[in-house]
Amino acid sequence: MTRPDISYNVNQLCQFLHCPTNIHFTAAKRVLRYLKGTLQFGLQFNKGSLQLNGFCDSDWAGNPDDRKSTSGYCIYLGSCLISWTARKQSVVARSSTKAEYRSMAHTVAELYWLRMLLKELHTSLLTAPCIWVDNIGALALSSNPVFHARTKHIEMDYHFIREKIFNKDIQAKYISTSAQPSDIFTKGLSSSRFLFLRDKLMIYDLPISLKEVVRDKPSVSLVSNR
Repeated sequence: MTRPDISYNVNQLCQFLHCPTNIHFTAAKRVLRYLKGTLQFGLQFNKGSLQLNGFCDSDWAGNPDDRKSTSGYCIYLGSCLISWTARKQSVVARSSTKAEYRSMAHTVAELYWLRMLLKELHTSLLTAPCIWVDNIGALALSSNPVFHARTKHIEMDYHFIREKIFNKDIQAKYISTSAQPSDIFTKGLSSSRFLFLRDKLMIYDLPISLKEVVRDKPSVSLVSNR
């Protein structure tokens, strides 16, 4: 499983493994340096309420080679991060709303799957899972039954979001971009903002190091004592 705080860099790097350049080699070394310096970091889990919250984000045409967007989401159970992803979208988005709406669709699908998984484990949620979006256009599109001409290019199968919201299986709410934790998965950030969002993902310097301690094995004599 990829570490959530480096998913964006790894995702961008893997897109060009078939045709690497010096830029990609530099990015690979940067990822390895970061991993080496943060071996003791990990996710912290605490007891809390059984409430599912998903945060989704997307850049728009961020890939300079094919102008495809990158989607990212993170899902919390209570205050604990349990699911995350960063992936390049399969088609070019003609607007930022479409890019955000596509990311929203992936997040809703993951939230609904987790909701059904908890149900099979006989764990009931007190309230419906909530998805937090920082794009007003995508949020309005998910709840507006009118199919505007400007949104006709959005695939119909992504409109299952409306059905889930209408049936109250999912809640959709707005969150400001400054407080959006999934922003870390979709674009390069300044050091201060990266560290701020990393803390929101509950990634901390753990007291127990994740690095395995290698010890020399005791030598075994091949000659038995008599």
